Amino acid sequence: MIAMLNHSNILRIVLVALAIGFAMLQSALLQAQDSSLLHAMPPMQAEQQGTALQKGSFIYRELPPNARPRDLLQHDIVTVIVDYRTRMLSEGDAENRKTNSLNAVLSSWIRFDGKDLKPAAQSDGDPRIAGTYNSQYRAESDVELRDSLTFEVAAEVIEVRPNGNLYIEGNQTIQNNEEEWRIFISGEVDRQSISPDRTVSSKSIAKLDIHKQEVGQVRDGYARGWFNRWYDKYKPF
Repeated sequence: MIAMLNHSNILRIVLVALAIGFAMLQSALLQAQDSSLLHAMPPMQAEQQGTALQKGSFIYRELPPNARPRDLLQHDIVTVIVDYRTRMLSEGDAENRKTNSLNAVLSSWIRFDGKDLKPAAQSDGDPRIAGTYNSQYRAESDVELRDSLTFEVAAEVIEVRPNGNLYIEGNQTIQNNEEEWRIFISGEVDRQSISPDRTVSSKSIAKLDIHKQEVGQVRDGYARGWFNRWYDKYKPF
């Protein structure tokens, strides 16, 4: 009887120990889940965890203050990456032919004798007109246009729209001896389109306006004169 009681007590002790061990294991798992980066932690606990990560990791590097993202405000600077490429191909062919023939005979005529109109005989025969008019028009045109514009320019946030969009403007002037390049860009961009490093592609800018002007000897070499511009505009012939 005593042996049976001893075995029963031992079994109870083992079961209690297993229950305590299972409870401790479950508590440890819950604590591990609470330490996940995806779990919302109080600020004090998050700060302690960051300090532990900083001390315990060999690859931890703290970002400098200027590299931490913040909201863009008025007069902030963003970098616009302009990559504009376009291609246009136009072909045309027109042909027009016209042939006209004319054969007219004046078989009778009239004369006025002072009082009345009377038939006038043609002593030299009836006047006659005959002719043929040929007209031919043919036009062929083939236009292929390729444009490419690639550069980077810093732009300033001029205005923050009520919906959160940013209106930006940027200009740049580069002068090298007699050569001078002037660039102006403006448009409206969504905040979500701006990368963390404050760069944005020109493809994401709405109402994009780009002006690029070149002044100097190179431009004067291939620029058209005022007469050529006038002739190409009106083309009298």
